[in-house]
Amino acid sequence: MNTTDTKYETLKIENQLCFPLYACSKEIIRQYKPFLDKIGLTYTQYITMMVLWENRSMTVKELGSHLYLDSGTLTPLLKKLEAKGLLTRSRSNKDERNLIVTVTEEGMALRDNALFVPQEMAKCVSLTPEEAGFLYRILYKILGQDIESEE
Repeated sequence: MNTTDTKYETLKIENQLCFPLYACSKEIIRQYKPFLDKIGLTYTQYITMMVLWENRSMTVKELGSHLYLDSGTLTPLLKKLEAKGLLTRSRSNKDERNLIVTVTEEGMALRDNALFVPQEMAKCVSLTPEEAGFLYRILYKILGQDIESEE
């Protein structure tokens, strides 16, 4: 190998941390699809509903912060979920600049239909619970949230 080859070593795809993260993310989302099709949601709609099931009502800004999504991505997504009757969007009484997203009764009922999704996905990922926990903590550390082990 000459010096020209070593000069570009860092540009090889196998030396990039981002590539296996990207590929795994795409693969995981692909594996979710058949399960989410059964409940009529895309992956992004599903994670949005997961946050709303937990919080019931929040601003678009808070929702975006939870999901690492900007309002330009959230707005069309929320419009589609609202058209399905799963949530409502309304201006805050305290500050009209804030748009409040609230899960509807129909949206809350969908949560029961979604209970099978995490169990089915767990079968698709060949990690031990310990490996999954370690990966979870590492990924959140990359996101700047150092999740402590609950062991």
